[in-house]
Amino acid sequence: MESRRDRLRAATMREISDTARRILVEQGPEAVTLRAIAREMGMTAPALYRYFDSHGELLRHLVGDLFTELTEELHKDIAAVPDGDLSGKFLAASRGFRRWSLDHRREYALLFGAPLPGLGHKERADFAEECARRFGRTFLGLFLELWQKRKFPVAADEEIDPGLREQLRRYRNEALGVDLPLGVIQLFLQCWVRLQGSVSLEVFGHLDFALDDPEPIFELMLFEIGETLGLTHAPPS
Repeated sequence: MESRRDRLRAATMREISDTARRILVEQGPEAVTLRAIAREMGMTAPALYRYFDSHGELLRHLVGDLFTELTEELHKDIAAVPDGDLSGKFLAASRGFRRWSLDHRREYALLFGAPLPGLGHKERADFAEECARRFGRTFLGLFLELWQKRKFPVAADEEIDPGLREQLRRYRNEALGVDLPLGVIQLFLQCWVRLQGSVSLEVFGHLDFALDDPEPIFELMLFEIGETLGLTHAPPS
């Protein structure tokens, strides 16, 4: 059973993370410092080191929390679709990803923008990385379920560029640990690049030069991915 001390520590860590997020949203990532968080909470900056060893660890914890929130939102969207409707689940997850990203632009920038200092230390990034992997498995799981139920056309191994082929093999064997044709891995990454790239362009305002409302372009992209995977596109309700 969790002790009262553990509960108080967890509550304080949650308050620190929530405060860091509020500063991120209101002032931007550069303002998320230990001193600023301590000032907001009425603490001293050294007192925060009882909960996080460094500024980088605090940011990694915030990244993990944000990935967890995003993943839970996507799971709710997927769960609202009938079990047998894979097309609907793909659309729900993709639209949910776009919705959360547009509603939380600065949080999105922290997760998918330029890496921040302190986030690259692999030996201390376990929490953030595991939360990120769980997010990634949301889309990968749908993709693999579709492949198992009705196999869509993919490139044969020998048709893939040799340089790319080796990278795909390493990603499949070391990161995914699945027994799948390399063409399936390649197509998954192609779809993800289109989905996440489309959302990033919109979140960061890089479509403003041409479009006031990029949603129709986003839906066209979903339609084209659906055609590739044999999915049925239905307009958003």
